[in-house]
Amino acid sequence: MATVRRCTRSACSQTAVATLTYVYADQTAVLGPLATYAEPHTYDLCAEHSQRMSAPQGWNVLRLAPDPTASEPSHDDLLALADAVREAGRAPTPQPDGPPSLRLVRPDS
Repeated sequence: MATVRRCTRSACSQTAVATLTYVYADQTAVLGPLATYAEPHTYDLCAEHSQRMSAPQGWNVLRLAPDPTASEPSHDDLLALADAVREAGRAPTPQPDGPPSLRLVRPDS
């Protein structure tokens, strides 16, 4: 069961929809789609806080628009899932116990 991530702004209990990351070396704040999982040093924001987000003076804000087609599985994703299900459903191949048998072959004299 997936847990719903909440906005990390204090006193906000809205569902997070975007992830904010600061790149200190480049003085850039990057706001993009919600990350797959929460990581330290990133901030999950709700829709309202992601729209109102500002960066320190002199910093650049890079807003990455979510890919609308990424929310749905692609044809390749569905084929890969079907192949994985078929593979998992196959009976396991019996493995022989111990090392394979050896046969001594003598050259004809």
